[in-house]
Amino acid sequence: CKRAESQRRTVSGSEDHRIGDIHMELSKLTALQLADKIKKHEISVLDGVKEVFSQIEEKDGQIHAYLDTYKKEAYARAKEVQKGIDEGIYTGPLAGVPIAVKDNICVQGKPTTCASKILEGFVPQYQAEVIDRLEKAGMIIIGKTNMDEFAMGSTTETSAYGVTRNPWNKEHVPGGSSGGSCAAVAAGEAYLALGSDTGGSIQPSSYCGVTGLKPTYGTVSRYGLVAYASSLDQIGPVGKDVADCAALLEVIAGHDPKDSTSIDRHDLDFGKEMTDKIAGMKFGVPKEYLAEGLSPDVKDAFMETLKVLTQMGAIVEFFSVKTMEYMIPAYYIIASAEASSNLERFDGVKYGYRAAEYDGLHDMYKRTRTEGFGEEVKRRIMLGSFVLSSGYYDAYYLKALRTKALIKKEFDEAFEKYDVLLAPAAPYTAPKLGESLKDPMAMYLGDIYTVAVNLCGLPGITVPCGKDKIGLPIGIQMIGDCFMEKKILRAAHAYEKARGDFGTPEEGGREA
Repeated sequence: CKRAESQRRTVSGSEDHRIGDIHMELSKLTALQLADKIKKHEISVLDGVKEVFSQIEEKDGQIHAYLDTYKKEAYARAKEVQKGIDEGIYTGPLAGVPIAVKDNICVQGKPTTCASKILEGFVPQYQAEVIDRLEKAGMIIIGKTNMDEFAMGSTTETSAYGVTRNPWNKEHVPGGSSGGSCAAVAAGEAYLALGSDTGGSIQPSSYCGVTGLKPTYGTVSRYGLVAYASSLDQIGPVGKDVADCAALLEVIAGHDPKDSTSIDRHDLDFGKEMTDKIAGMKFGVPKEYLAEGLSPDVKDAFMETLKVLTQMGAIVEFFSVKTMEYMIPAYYIIASAEASSNLERFDGVKYGYRAAEYDGLHDMYKRTRTEGFGEEVKRRIMLGSFVLSSGYYDAYYLKALRTKALIKKEFDEAFEKYDVLLAPAAPYTAPKLGESLKDPMAMYLGDIYTVAVNLCGLPGITVPCGKDKIGLPIGIQMIGDCFMEKKILRAAHAYEKARGDFGTPEEGGREA
């Protein structure tokens, strides 16, 4: 009896140890590695989904990356996808991978709030084109991630449902507006995530030590994306590495007749030309991007990255961008003008929040919008309404559009000389919670290196390149000409290989 009890303990102990090993192994896999193990029947689709929910249950109480999770539906979907993989229905490189979705992307039958009180109770009866494409690829949607309200902010602190914290240091912000998506990937609460980018909103990748890709405008359908600034918005992938982002972009990219700005592209095999060889590639660095306002830690990491690229055989040159001082003003005028137009539909009549007490229709509009929108959204609506008003339209909005054309012309000239442009992703590492909201102008200036990518419709990718003195991640941004995602993916992938493993928050971050 004693021998049998001892054997049971030994078996039980080794089983617990094996499960623990699998847990540790799964949490460190990239999305492509997870999918490969599923295809080889080393693990099941359900194992990957369970791992994600295990991480959410363990960490999200502190991080708050998610606004909503779909555990029951995800488990049922995992069984359905497993059957599809076994039967050869789902054969893509990301089949079976769990993914998180930013909460301004509609999923049919699930609440979409854009992290705003004014969309309280709104459940769309249709879904975004990108969601259809994820499902056709055999991916499993885990839930909706937190964000700045209507994507207006750079810290994920303007959310009506609470702040998201940076997994590397919970006293700091994860960036914004796609902070929930980036924090979820960084914390292991998702293998991949979708974000959206209007002026650098996939930039939280830089703050969270993960990789984010903003595609050329029109490459990914905006159908089902709740609009902030329609001429600038673009959905993009967030992943643990460059290869994951390239694979996810292949899934979501492509022409969509439901989106009038969608481009009919045929060069969508983004991972095909990724190598670790960039000898002879020409990289341009705008001198103005390294001027006043750049943190010493960020500058040191950036210059070290230039050195690595040079050692790999790349040609790195500095050049001048004369329109840099106009980028932030042009961006905020155009974005706010479009936001004021797009957000007028939220009035308490058709869906979402409505004020409890009001006197007549116009008072209902006023009270609903006053109570439903947050301070930052109101600020941008008022700015947009001002620049579009009859007395100021020519002086501000039209001038901003002309400036946008000049900025695009200058970037076009740069791409005649260079394959890829290099810039810091942000002038500093993740600020402490509460710091940015004290000074909105300083928060706006934090987008200085990213807004041009959206103004010009260019593709850009952010890759981790170092850490500051307290262990917070630093990112480098690689910008390509329109439709040149393959070039920036190749450059980013080669740099990533040379850099080596960046580590995880558990390995390199500090607790609050």
